[in-house]
Amino acid sequence: MSTPVLREMRWWDIAPVLDVERELFPEDAWSPGMFWSELAHARGPRATRRYVVAQDPADGRIAGYAGLAAAGGLGDVQTIAVTRDHWGTGLGARLLTDLLQHATAWECEEVLLEVRVDNTRAQKLYERFGFEPIGFRRGYYQPGGIDALVMRLHVHDAQGTRNHG
Repeated sequence: MSTPVLREMRWWDIAPVLDVERELFPEDAWSPGMFWSELAHARGPRATRRYVVAQDPADGRIAGYAGLAAAGGLGDVQTIAVTRDHWGTGLGARLLTDLLQHATAWECEEVLLEVRVDNTRAQKLYERFGFEPIGFRRGYYQPGGIDALVMRLHVHDAQGTRNHG
C-alpha cells in the first residue's frame, strides 16, 4: 500500500468522497449538497473552509478526507474520515495536522469538534493532539440518536507539540 498524498479537495472529489462517506457513516452520511456548500467557501481571499483529501497515488482512490470551518478566532472540525484499509497508518493524524495548521494560519484560538461517543478510536486521536472533552450534544447524530462528545483544543497550548503520531 502506498502512502496517500494530501491535497485540497475539489468538486470532482465529491463523488468518490461520498462513496467513502456512505461506507463509513451509513446512517448519517453527508449529502452531496453539504459538500458542495462547504467547498463553495473553501477558495479565494475570503475562504473560511479547508477541505483536504488523501489520495492513494498508486490507484487514485480517496483514502481519507477532512474539513475545517473557521471564523472569528474559532475553528470547527466539520468532518474527518479514513477508509478502513488505512486505519492505523497515521493517516487520520496527518489529516488532522493539516486542519490544525490551517486553523493556526487563520489565527484560531480554539478548535472544536464533535465525535460520536461510541467512536473511541477517533477520541484517542483527538486526545493525542490535546483536545479535551467539554460536553455532550444529546442525540446529535441522526437518525440513530447517538450522542456526540464535544472536544476543544486551545491552539496556543498545542503549538510546539510536534509528535502526534
